[in-house]
Amino acid sequence: MDKITAVIITKNEERNIGRCIESLQDVADEVVVIDSGSTDNTEGICLKAGVRFEFHEWAGYSGQKNYANGLATHPWLLSIDADEALSEELRASLTQMKKEGLDPDTVYSVNRLNNYCGQWIRHCGWYPDARVRLWHKGAAEWDGLVHEELRYTRAMREKKIKGDLLHYSFYSFEDFARRQIHYASLAASKASKGGKKTSALGVWLRPGWTFFRNYIIKGGFLDGYNGYVICRMTAFYTFLKYAQLKEDNHLPASV
Repeated sequence: MDKITAVIITKNEERNIGRCIESLQDVADEVVVIDSGSTDNTEGICLKAGVRFEFHEWAGYSGQKNYANGLATHPWLLSIDADEALSEELRASLTQMKKEGLDPDTVYSVNRLNNYCGQWIRHCGWYPDARVRLWHKGAAEWDGLVHEELRYTRAMREKKIKGDLLHYSFYSFEDFARRQIHYASLAASKASKGGKKTSALGVWLRPGWTFFRNYIIKGGFLDGYNGYVICRMTAFYTFLKYAQLKEDNHLPASV
């Protein structure tokens, strides 16, 4: 039977980490948690659960995850965030796949189902939100400042796993708004460093298109009031990103 190491990075995740670790029972043969300086009870919960817990100074999302992956003792890596958990169907699928054998030349993706303020969101462009989360150690590494992506060391096939990865993404509107502002700033910085440009017209048009696409075309209205809030805030994220990008485009090279 193939063996899996589940890898998690944390900072102040006492609200989520216990649920995450519990969902990995009988699926992961090892759980590695790399913490960047929690001041809450994250460490205590992890130690009580019997997982491997280590501190590592923050090295960015990609750097932190790559460091954690390097500590895995089993050949298969399952990347999971602290605010995520395996659904029962996903747990069953992974257990069966381990018995049947995993393919080293295949990466395995899973649909992520996001929860906003207690509601599972199935539209708004938030679902199926497929992500590659299982691969053979050495076949890939994380890259990128924000919305990190996997870079493969060789040609790989991709296969979808049955079941959802449950993402308890936002507990309040305040949390959602704060993170949208933060991620918009990071995304604008990344785009600017990559040489991307935008115009005033782009700053004006893109947020409106984003709202229309997510609320109308992708059915955000079917998620009720929370669907409207999500689509509005996603449009706001787009506005912030491109407004900052336009400003960055006109900064002196020395700034």
